[in-house]
Amino acid sequence: QVQLVESGGGLVQAGGSLRLSCAASGIIRSIRTMGWYRQAPGKQRELVASVTSGGETNYADSVKGRFTISRDNAKNTVFLQMNSLKPEDTDVYYCGAESWGGLRYWGQGTQITVSS
Repeated sequence: QVQLVESGGGLVQAGGSLRLSCAASGIIRSIRTMGWYRQAPGKQRELVASVTSGGETNYADSVKGRFTISRDNAKNTVFLQMNSLKPEDTDVYYCGAESWGGLRYWGQGTQITVSS
């Protein structure tokens, strides 16, 4: 089992920045990929950014150049630096982890609200 605890988030004006953190505990060695996802009411959860244990990153087109994901393997923590935030970035953001065996784990979610 893997537990994910998120921190950060909140309310920010358009153009501002926020940083999300997600700390993993449990069977850490089983984690291949960690990432951030977002979900609006009534919509599917979608990838924002992910990073593998080897450091390979993947970003949604809508956040490329604005968001940066990083991973501290020693602290089992993944970060999402969000710059130049837009009102359309408003969503609930979830930390997610995928094991080498394909199991998925989720954090509790944190609300990001960007005011115009």
